[in-house]
Amino acid sequence: MSATQPNILFFLPDQHRPDWLGVNPDLPLRTPNLDRLTESGVRFVNAYTPSPLCAPARACLASGWDYERCRVPSNRENYPLDLPTYYQRLRDAGYRVAGVGKFDLHKDLAAAKADLDWHLDGSRLLDEWGFTEGIDTEGKMDGSAAYRAAGRPKGPYLHFLHQRGLAEVYVQEHAESGQHRNAYVTALPDDAYCDNWIAENGLRFLRDFPEDRPWHLVINFTGPHGPMDVTQRMHDAWEDVTFPMPLENTQPRYSAEDHQRNRQHYAAMIENIDRQVGRFIDAVRERGELDRTLIIYASDHGEMLGDHNRWGKATWYAPSSGIPLIAAGPGIREGVTSEALVSLHDLTATFLDDAGIDPLPVPPSGSLHDRWVSRSLRDLLEGRTDRHREVVVSGLGDWRMIVDGRYKLVVDKGDSGTSLLLYDLEEDPHEFTNVAEAHPEVVRRLRRALEAATSDTGF
Repeated sequence: MSATQPNILFFLPDQHRPDWLGVNPDLPLRTPNLDRLTESGVRFVNAYTPSPLCAPARACLASGWDYERCRVPSNRENYPLDLPTYYQRLRDAGYRVAGVGKFDLHKDLAAAKADLDWHLDGSRLLDEWGFTEGIDTEGKMDGSAAYRAAGRPKGPYLHFLHQRGLAEVYVQEHAESGQHRNAYVTALPDDAYCDNWIAENGLRFLRDFPEDRPWHLVINFTGPHGPMDVTQRMHDAWEDVTFPMPLENTQPRYSAEDHQRNRQHYAAMIENIDRQVGRFIDAVRERGELDRTLIIYASDHGEMLGDHNRWGKATWYAPSSGIPLIAAGPGIREGVTSEALVSLHDLTATFLDDAGIDPLPVPPSGSLHDRWVSRSLRDLLEGRTDRHREVVVSGLGDWRMIVDGRYKLVVDKGDSGTSLLLYDLEEDPHEFTNVAEAHPEVVRRLRRALEAATSDTGF
């Protein structure tokens, strides 16, 4: 194994909002392994997703391109196979490239009957994306929808449940649940719970990696995405914990009990993921490779959890567009909280930089900028700088968001015309008040920066 090529252990859960970590004193959370990872590395408190939706965010990460140029504008398109991935570059450089869980790189819901098929071993497009091995599994709702449409499993997790005689139970639970309001206790035993099944398979790959070759392993947990389903054990551990209520929620159909149950189950899913993170770190330690393994914890986007009367993601508010991002490993500063502006797809360049690999080439379509937009975090992680980007841009559909650290500008080109929202994040961190009229010079400055970032894309 090359001394200059670290292993990469990458945790990418689905829908973990940035403030729901044990280091937040305002929430009664239990994430001891992520807390220890924070103590041994750098935590970014101004990290954003390039798009707060599963397929676009993960396409940006795989390619290193931003939302404007990743060619996956929604959950109705698949990842273009002519768009190079960082997985391919690592594999070509000799890495053992593996992944387990919800990749969400083929998710064309416009052709659900044709495309919601992962193969029963989860291998459908792994080679094309650049993986040596792995298991691409169904997301929570996609797997159930595909099972109901076909009358049989279309992916590895439902196949596993089918073999255990549990598939019909799982699918029926999803059919009866709303993604948020009806948080429930699943009938599944702990060892059949999806994130636990993902972890067991990921640990199997990790333990079998050869010791003379660098490896990359991404663990794509399906939680803490809705529906808010937890096992009986997970529920019991949180049923007496009280959480702050959502900010600015006036939805009458959600009672205080509904909100508490959602938040208890969301916390339980995060605690369960944290427990699995600890198992992986222990396994790396047992291999004697902790000192040469880059460990990253992030998320594709966040979760509104009822704040501003919203649930899920797909909006510019911080709980949706922000992400947790923690990095630890060789050469990385310890116990640092960074306020630098960073994006999820900056990890793409970081992984290649650490491996000593040149950036991804511009795809042959010629429709993209000639300058790659992902930027390595290595100088930040090692302390050679405290700054990274002047602005971060995120977007989805008809809106774009640009943040400079203090201000956030949202340009929304909806059916009723273009609207401008400006939030002062220092004075109004929860984004209650639009101050665009009070700060026209800030609006002009940020709008010019946004136009420069999107000038070739037609937004």
